[in-house]
Amino acid sequence: MLISNPIIGFIPTLDADRSRAFYEQSLGLTFVQDDGFALVFRSGANMVRIARVHEFTPNPGTILGWEVSDIIAEATALVAKGITFARYPFIPPDQIDTLGIWSSPGNAKVAWFQDPDGNTLSLSQH
Repeated sequence: MLISNPIIGFIPTLDADRSRAFYEQSLGLTFVQDDGFALVFRSGANMVRIARVHEFTPNPGTILGWEVSDIIAEATALVAKGITFARYPFIPPDQIDTLGIWSSPGNAKVAWFQDPDGNTLSLSQH
């Protein structure tokens, strides 16, 4: 069954060169290859394919996220790489710390950011 198999994430891009720099240098994913259709990266045991598209409208919600054990350390490292975490008007400001990490009522912590194409990505700690 699928439960024992790694996940493959698919993310659209209009600019493969800009996306490669972001996912490889800013996020630190391991570049595997450019197969002509997509840039292939590894994130742990999972594959992430940054697929070349001619047009698309970014989904308003999160399309890919990473569960991390220390969200403050990960967010701090990403901020140092130039990443800005999103703040949304529907989340009360007192629920978001100075880095942009939201503390949910259930004690999960989440921080959202965008890639160069406007795709929403996230970090979460549960």
